[in-house]
Amino acid sequence: MGTDELDLTAKPDSETALRQADFDRLYDAHAPFVWKTLRGLGVSRADIDDAAQEVFLTVYRKLGRFEGRSSLRTWLCGIAVGVARNHTRKARRRTDANETLPAPGASRPAEAAEALDLVSRCLDELDEPLRMVFVLAELQQLTAPEIAEVLGANVNTVYSRLRLARERFEASVARHGGAR
Repeated sequence: MGTDELDLTAKPDSETALRQADFDRLYDAHAPFVWKTLRGLGVSRADIDDAAQEVFLTVYRKLGRFEGRSSLRTWLCGIAVGVARNHTRKARRRTDANETLPAPGASRPAEAAEALDLVSRCLDELDEPLRMVFVLAELQQLTAPEIAEVLGANVNTVYSRLRLARERFEASVARHGGAR
């Protein structure tokens, strides 16, 4: 049974063991995707575990209501987007608790860590709607129609935001001295 073929249409009053087994398989198959999505959407390292738990609690509560009209991945992504929005808003309110990224010129022993810091800084410079579209398209590899479904936006709006996000991201990388 594939990861998008789980029997998630079981009603809350049906067999609890079957529902739990489906949830366990769903979690095992999609936890890394959810974690990367949340991180890409701006949830801080300090909040990532709480946010992922919130996503899967929501998934567990809504398992019986999943109708299969979208892919399981798109459904999970929509829930993750909502949770990420809440967490990033809370983080902005408590600015003293935000993690700080090293300055662009800071020396790091590993090039991978340096590149990750550059990407994080550049993503942080994007407005939330642009950042969400960019992360879902470039990092999570969702299609424009899937992104439109997740965000409840028009497909043409997604394409427009994605074009603008790519331009701004590239400009930010250039400003920070990164390679294209």
